Amino acid sequence: MASIKDVAAEAGVSVATVSRVLNDHPSVSADARVRVLAAVETLGYRPNAVARSLRTDQTRTLGLVISDVMNPYFTELARSVEEEARALGYSVIIGNADERPDLQDHHVRTLLDRRIDGLLVSPTDGGSPGMLDAARAGTPVVFVDRWIPGLDVPVVRADGRAAVRDLVAHLHGLGHRRLAIIAGPGATTTGSERVEAFRAAMAEYGIPLPDAYIGQGDFQAESGRRATERFLELPEPPEVVFAADNLMALGALDAIRARGMRIPQDIALAAFDDIPWFVHTDPPITAIAQPTGELGRAAVRALVDHIEGRPPQSVTLHARLVVRRSCGEKSPVQRSNL
Repeated sequence: MASIKDVAAEAGVSVATVSRVLNDHPSVSADARVRVLAAVETLGYRPNAVARSLRTDQTRTLGLVISDVMNPYFTELARSVEEEARALGYSVIIGNADERPDLQDHHVRTLLDRRIDGLLVSPTDGGSPGMLDAARAGTPVVFVDRWIPGLDVPVVRADGRAAVRDLVAHLHGLGHRRLAIIAGPGATTTGSERVEAFRAAMAEYGIPLPDAYIGQGDFQAESGRRATERFLELPEPPEVVFAADNLMALGALDAIRARGMRIPQDIALAAFDDIPWFVHTDPPITAIAQPTGELGRAAVRALVDHIEGRPPQSVTLHARLVVRRSCGEKSPVQRSNL
């Protein structure tokens, strides 16, 4: 395996010059830089990342702690984070909190022990002691998707309130009046924001939202199934179930099908967080889509700005309603070729 001394000999420069080129130091001449990079390519030299991190106090590594790796939304988010980080010269280590504050703390501690340069976190259950300590201690941290009010930490998120209002308007236009919601955990910002947006939109259209039509979920499929079963046992079941995330929508779908009921003839279903397989259900599910890829990329850019000494900016994007056929929408007109 080639060493830095081999690269210096091949390029005809000093070891110090090679080091400056590899660390992108501006004092190196253009000619020396070209020769060093050519020697690196010829010899297949790979710098020792551990040794370099000790010299520069940087590992070029980011930590990402997501709420639930089984949730397709967070899987897509993680992928966009990794792609953007790689494009900016960083690697990513991912920890799955599984919606548990204790696991979130475990991953935060482990990542900090590995000397990551900064943290991207989608806080679970309003945060955890270790994560709060890291944010308050000056570790570069950016919240993505969820956030903790009151902490001076940049937030990259999608505002779903307008999209929820669009959904309620859409359902009202279809003639639905008995609308139920499976809410996420109230301790999370996304859980509380979505149910409050739904409540406000219902009030705007003069539609009552009785307590019996608010199911408490935890962003897991099983909670969606249980909440939907309770809805279906009511003397007057809802006409529509709106699940505030995709996994709870999956649980709702299971509960509806277990009773032999049809969507949308017997009950309608809508979801927050559009995912690819929603188009493959029968019927395809009407959903609110977040700009997941852009959220991940924007979060990485904000964190890298923070790490590299530029002022990090919070970013708010917007979710949108995607209308399909699970709420009683008419099928698209089939055109004849005759």
